[in-house]
Parts: sequence; structure tokens; C-alpha cells
Amino acid sequence: MQHHTTILLIEIGAVLFGLGMLGRLGRRVGMSPIPLYLLAGLAFGQGGLVPLSASEEFIAIGAQIGVILLLVMLGLEYSADELVGNLRTAAPAGLIDMLLNALPGAAFALLLGWGWEAALVLAGITWVSSSGVIAKVLSDLGRVGNRETPTILSVLVIEDLAMAFYLPVVTAVLAGLSLANGLSTLGVAVVTVIAVLVVAIRYGGEISRFMSVKDPEALLLSVLGLTLFIAGVAGELKVSEAVGAFLVGIAISGPVAHHATQILSPLRDLFAAVFFVFFGLSTNPADMPPVLLPAFALAVLTMLTKVLTGYLAAGRVGIALPGRIRAGLALMPRGEFSVVIAGLAVAYGVDPRLAPLATAYVLITVVSGPLLARLPDYGWFKEWVRRRMAAQRAAQKPTPSPE
Repeated sequence: MQHHTTILLIEIGAVLFGLGMLGRLGRRVGMSPIPLYLLAGLAFGQGGLVPLSASEEFIAIGAQIGVILLLVMLGLEYSADELVGNLRTAAPAGLIDMLLNALPGAAFALLLGWGWEAALVLAGITWVSSSGVIAKVLSDLGRVGNRETPTILSVLVIEDLAMAFYLPVVTAVLAGLSLANGLSTLGVAVVTVIAVLVVAIRYGGEISRFMSVKDPEALLLSVLGLTLFIAGVAGELKVSEAVGAFLVGIAISGPVAHHATQILSPLRDLFAAVFFVFFGLSTNPADMPPVLLPAFALAVLTMLTKVLTGYLAAGRVGIALPGRIRAGLALMPRGEFSVVIAGLAVAYGVDPRLAPLATAYVLITVVSGPLLARLPDYGWFKEWVRRRMAAQRAAQKPTPSPE
């Protein structure tokens, strides 16, 4: 027992130290550390260089906590009022986003002959952009105050809210529940989301007042405890732990939400890194070469559809051509939600080729997306945009009628 404990400490210590170095490397070269964490998981998982046998269970539990913390932090970014307001104004853009990006993923799975369950999963993987990566890119490029940024955030909010309904459906389908049970699960999810939004709008202040911002220790324990508790209850109701955590974040508002974000951020970063490593651990690198070409083709296709999504969404609110292009390029990376959805598929034993394809797909989009988002800052690209805008103005200018 003592020997097992010491090996466990050695493995966990080595993993966390290695992740710290990888995160530092990623930030020094200006890229998200997510692909590096995934590669680390691939290197030390099944079929990798050194298997992590002693710490596998710990990493699995840490990964689950990582998903929960990612989602509660996302929920803390929005108030219930903002969420409902965005839902009203950005619903058409959200519908365009779903059609342009979910359908290619579903069609791709069906073309590969993987069945409709894999099609449902791959639709979600290609649909949802990475809020975490995109927020980091916008901050790094100094675009947080740009005119197109609210449009980008509105699309992300719609996607996050849609996941509150999509994840329970996927969980029910993959668990093999009957149609009646599946509809029941969806009904519970809908009622739960609506109930939480109503409670958050009407009583969000009262809920937040139960937690004191003056005592950081008590605030940390109460928010973390409440989040884990609600996530567990949501899991028992087949609504998905991730959705439960997201709704907790929405229900907490005001100064409490601000302080909770600051306190939970280091924990989120720790366990989110563990989550990405765990997903890599569950994928055998030997399974990836056969799916690299399909993953690349799917990535190219759905990155283009994301660019079109951002272009159309920004155009709807009157943003000029440069802002439309920036919006489209910013939406390309997929990340945490795509990996969460693929993780569900792995847990329920969907087609074994899905996990390596999802890993390769996320790696391609999360590495190339932030790099391509920098294109509008290059002089030659700005010149090309200026020429396009000049050509558009010339085409719109009325021709003088002959005397």
C-alpha cells in the first residue's frame, strides 16, 4: 500500500510538473497549451512511451472535476439576463452556426459508415467552438473591445446554451435508453434549464448574498462544494454533470461571481489540464495515422464553415468586411466541448475510431485556428481587404444616366 502511494505521488508530481513546462512553452510561442496537453496524454497513455498505471484512477477523477470547473467558470462569465438577451438577439446566428457546422460532422460520420450514433456525436464535435481558446486569442490580439467581439461572444453563448440540451440527448442515446426515456431525459433537461434561468433572474442576488466575498476560503469551499453537488445531482438525473455546473455558474451573479472567478481560476487551470491529458491517455497513438487524412479534411471543411458563420453573423449587425473576416477566423478553434463530447462517446463504447479522429481534429483546429486568426493583422491581408472594399464600393456606385 505504501509503495503504491509513493508511486502515485511520483507519477502525479511528474505529470503536473511536465504540464507546467508545456503550458509555459505554449504561451512563449503564442499558442494555446491544449494541444500540448493532448499530446502529453498520447505520449503516456495506452500504446505511449510510459504508461501511468498507478495514477490512472486519480487522473480520471481529476478529469471529471476539470470538465465541471471549465463549465462553471464559463457560466460565471454570463448573468441570466445576458444569456436570455443574447438568446433573443443572436438566435438566427446560432441557427446558421448549427446548420453550417453540425451537419458536415454528421454527414462525414455517415459517409464513413460509422452509424447514426457516431453521426450525432461528430455533429457536436464539429459544431461547438472553444470558448476558452477564443477568449484567449481575443485577449492576446487586443480585440476584446472590437465591434465584432460581441457577435463572436453571442455565437459562443448560443452554443454553450445549446449544449445544455444537446448533452442530455447524446447521453441518453449513447446509454441506449428507449425513446420514451430519451424524451423524458430531454424534458428534465429543458425544465431544469428553464427553472435555473428563472430562479437566477428573480433570485440571483439572494443566492449570491448567501456567500460572502470577504472570506475567500469560505467562498472557495461553498462555490466549489455547491458546483460539485449540483453537477452530481444533474448526472443522476441524466442531464449531464457539465450542464449542471454551467447552470450553477449562471445562477451566481454580481461581486460573488467576480470573486469566485478569481479564486477558482487556478483550480480550473489545474484540473482542465488533467482533463485534456486524460483524453489523450484514453486514445492509442497507433489508432491515429489511419484517421489523420479524414480528420484533416473535416478540419478544413468545418473551419471554412466557421469562417462563413462569423462572416454572416457579423454582417447581420452591420459590421464592415474587416470585422466580418476577423469574426469568422476567430471562431475556428474547437476545444473543451469537442473533447467532452468525444469523451462521452469513448465512455459508452461508440466506434473506436471516433476518439483518435476527434483528438486529431481538435489538435488541427486548436493549433491552426489561433495562427490563422492573426491573418487580418498582416499588411498584405489588410491591402487585399482594402481592395475588396474599394471594389464593392465601386460596384455599388450608381452609374450616371446618359443625357
